Amino acid sequence: METIEKQFYRIQEVAEIVGVAPSALRYWEKEFPEIAPRRGLSNIRHYTPADIEKLRMIHYLVKVKGLKLEAAKEQLRVNRGNISHEMEIINRLDNVKQEMKQLLKAFSKREQNSRFPS
Repeated sequence: METIEKQFYRIQEVAEIVGVAPSALRYWEKEFPEIAPRRGLSNIRHYTPADIEKLRMIHYLVKVKGLKLEAAKEQLRVNRGNISHEMEIINRLDNVKQEMKQLLKAFSKREQNSRFPS
């Protein structure tokens, strides 16, 4: 998961962080009133880290868990803490999975080198 370091992000950056198209973000803004990025003088959206976290939750509920928008809205309303906790656990497991893949790759490479010494 990408770390959030800036105060404001543009829509293209947020789309890459969340893993959806900018059009999905614009649509979710209409459907979820809690997503309300600030707008600059030129009407460009500026998302805060808090906006990004909310969008990550929506992405998790809609794209990962497969909930319909109304069900996702309800979950955010009544179960926000558990959603955040679930996402944290999944992110940790994904990190462990990536580390295990790297270890397996390194082990396989080492095993190949020990079988065929130069």
